[in-house]
Amino acid sequence: MDMAALILYRRNCVVGGSDLFMVTLNQSLSLGDFEVVCMPEHHYKTDFFAWTREQSALIRAKRWSEIDVEHLAEEIEDMGKSERRSLESRLEVLLMHLLKWQIQKDRRSNSWRRTIKDQRRRLEKLVSENPSLKAELLEFVEDVYPSAIVAAANETGLDDESFPADCPYSVGQILDSDFLPD
Repeated sequence: MDMAALILYRRNCVVGGSDLFMVTLNQSLSLGDFEVVCMPEHHYKTDFFAWTREQSALIRAKRWSEIDVEHLAEEIEDMGKSERRSLESRLEVLLMHLLKWQIQKDRRSNSWRRTIKDQRRRLEKLVSENPSLKAELLEFVEDVYPSAIVAAANETGLDDESFPADCPYSVGQILDSDFLPD
């Protein structure tokens, strides 16, 4: 098994803290301020957490040729997909509750109102942290609305056909903290 040396360099400075550097075993070092710990190289599929720390250290050390570029690019793409999935999930829950509010007037509850409020708040936060998602909100609504119908039908016991086939709410209404359908 290939071995790499993980060098922890600690120094006291005005700001304080510690710096982490990765070096290979064949480098000569002055060990005065260093603590050397030998450990196996971390591979993407066998120890993801250690791999992320190793990649971060390599980036900070500007050791570009040693970075696992393919897997790192894949992980960055997955981070974007994760934000998209989070937005879609929040929209689906919000739309489901708006549909239930609209269709089951006699069953409206504070719990539904709180869920609507909470999902809007979380959506707002997600969009503020990822402003490029806002431009795609209409597309997201169109994508998740059929799932919101199914979820609302499951929770209410009504048929899917009891709900509007197309989303009856604009993006503005969906995000408007004061909007509740009649």
